Amino acid sequence: QLQFVESGGGLVQPGGSLRLSCAASGFTLDYYAIGWFRQAPGKEREGVSCISSMGGNTHYADSVKGRFTISRDNAKNTAYLQMNSLKPEDTAVYYCAADRKGIFTVQTLCLNPRLANYWGQGTQVTVSS
Repeated sequence: QLQFVESGGGLVQPGGSLRLSCAASGFTLDYYAIGWFRQAPGKEREGVSCISSMGGNTHYADSVKGRFTISRDNAKNTAYLQMNSLKPEDTAVYYCAADRKGIFTVQTLCLNPRLANYWGQGTQVTVSS
């Protein structure tokens, strides 16, 4: 089965940090742009950050710019999201997914979660004091 497995979520106080990991299962990441998405209760799924196949291009949602950093290690078949200065409004289930067709820019992928594939089960991030 082709999917991602997300990990690294948890409960953290405002201002704290977490590092999420996204491991590919059943396929090789090398050729795909990867995106991190999140969905809070009662809200639509939104793109948080996306990275091109070789890591040269990235896109961040305005709400996380300067606080989150996306990266990838193709040798480990894994992508990461370093989240610093976390805020209560960052609370959500975080997912990663890929551009299976390899035709979308990182901005397009991030702004259109429906274009992404290989969704995992997600990892819960809760920011609360």
